[in-house]
Amino acid sequence: EQMSDAPSDVHPLTQQFLGREMYLIVTRPVRSPEIAKRLGDHLAHQVDLEKRGILFAAGPLYSRGSNTPEAGMFVLRANSFEEAEAIAKTDPFHAAGLRTFTIQKWRINEGSITVTVNLSDQTMQLT
Repeated sequence: EQMSDAPSDVHPLTQQFLGREMYLIVTRPVRSPEIAKRLGDHLAHQVDLEKRGILFAAGPLYSRGSNTPEAGMFVLRANSFEEAEAIAKTDPFHAAGLRTFTIQKWRINEGSITVTVNLSDQTMQLT
């Protein structure tokens, strides 16, 4: 069983904030035509992590003025750097050596999410 990382040091002014810790993975491609061929496998893996409650958020990263992603980012619910790394290594791009990644612990303190649920047609909108 994985050990949990020690709680992060927090400033007294943020003591009452949410303080939910997750792990941020930034993934960068090793230029290869194989990436396009394996995109479907990568996306299916991300959706599987989402459905299992492991993936909090994910998507490509773009530089200003570019329409081509230069990297990707995903946030995992994990208890330690080791657990986050083990999950990240299962991504098909990482397993095939097509991307490298870094891991940082992210302490979520501030922000908001609004969910609107329409009962008449059971649709939902996030804002």
